[in-house]
Amino acid sequence: MGRVTARRRVLRVREGDSSYRPDTLAAEEPMEIRVGGRPLTVTMRTPGDDFDLAVGFLVSEGVVHTAADVAGIRYCAGATADGGNTYNVVDVGLAPHVAAPDASLERNFYTTSSCGLCGKASLDAVRTTAAWTVAEDPLRIGTDTLAGLPDKLRAAQRVFDTTGGLHAAGLFGPDGELLGVREDVGRHNAVDKVIGHALREGFLPLRGTVLMVSGRASFELVQKAVMAGVPVLAAVSAPSSLAVDLAAESGLTLVGFLRGASMNVYCGDERIDLPDRRP
Repeated sequence: MGRVTARRRVLRVREGDSSYRPDTLAAEEPMEIRVGGRPLTVTMRTPGDDFDLAVGFLVSEGVVHTAADVAGIRYCAGATADGGNTYNVVDVGLAPHVAAPDASLERNFYTTSSCGLCGKASLDAVRTTAAWTVAEDPLRIGTDTLAGLPDKLRAAQRVFDTTGGLHAAGLFGPDGELLGVREDVGRHNAVDKVIGHALREGFLPLRGTVLMVSGRASFELVQKAVMAGVPVLAAVSAPSSLAVDLAAESGLTLVGFLRGASMNVYCGDERIDLPDRRP
């Protein structure tokens, strides 16, 4: 199985002094996701939690919604010409009642692991394929609880401590308790891994939870939160305009620039409990 980190020799320069030394890097390898033996997509990821990543991606694309939709997951043997297993190809078997993705849509989903389509088509696609609505989720969360999430997420990043090069996604309960965390070179993969783990444990839809991400809040991350039934998405950096549009359209609470006690709430502020709320 692929390694989470790799070692490379680097020239280190500090205040005029230089020396060669080994450095620890976050590993990055391609992973092909197959459904029923048919190749579907390839994403660049940090090895680890690959089964969670595969089913989390399928949640995001509206293919599966519950653990009962997945019949099995396996690494494909014989992934190389000599029959060796690279552990970089994962095949997801769907339950008989689940329709396979249309073969004509391979690499042409309304969003992929790297980017989404722009404009109204993107918003309509998520609205029509989401299995649950987040608009009516009654979750309320205080600013003091939100303020503590970045430090809790950072404290749970084990691989980041040795590489400094990984994004993280953490799932939190309404009182700020950490329910799960995953790391990856891709922020979208980290989110898929968290969502995939939740699906495999039978926790979807993720009502009453907060998804905290270490980077910016893109359209695709809002999409993934909505598709998993998460009512609140918080990020340490800025959201994009389309991310805000989708959050508002879906009834999701979107928080950006969450750094200590400072934050911007871009939509869904009715879920935010302020110490002294003024109109």
